[in-house]
Amino acid sequence: MNSALVIVDVQKDFCPGGALGTARGNEVAEKISELQKKYDTVVATQDWHIEPGDHFSADPDFVDSWPPHCVVGSEGAQMHPAIGPAQEYFRKGEYTAAYSGFEGANAKGVGLAQWLRERGIGSVDIVGIATDHCVKATAADALREGFAVTVLEEYCSPVDPERAKAALAELKAQGAAIK
Repeated sequence: MNSALVIVDVQKDFCPGGALGTARGNEVAEKISELQKKYDTVVATQDWHIEPGDHFSADPDFVDSWPPHCVVGSEGAQMHPAIGPAQEYFRKGEYTAAYSGFEGANAKGVGLAQWLRERGIGSVDIVGIATDHCVKATAADALREGFAVTVLEEYCSPVDPERAKAALAELKAQGAAIK
């Protein structure tokens, strides 16, 4: 079974100094830059917002609504500079909230699940930002799509460490390996 590394949303806005910077964002980006060299297949997801409706809020609850972030064309939407190139990028959330990389598509409109299957990928190792939101959603959808899933915890940065623990426990209960 072929395996792929899925890098979830390691974008400037989710790293320290960004609109929604996570505490470990820069550290995780540096670690992932070394890890990705070990994989033949590497893909990345990106939050890619134009007008995502209620996802953006002037009074965010930081669960379902957020301050503006990863706006198309902005510096914050760019991948962290430590991250090396991926074979493909899957962008999500142009006009709606989107947490899972499986909600996105590449520049040709192909979704992540289809792209992986076309390359004979049966298992995915998932890393990125944020453990308790987009990593969790991407891993859960990967399981629903029938992929074997491993979340590499040390290569993930949470918004809230306690919610991240609960997210990882939930993913483990659903069948993901947590390493």
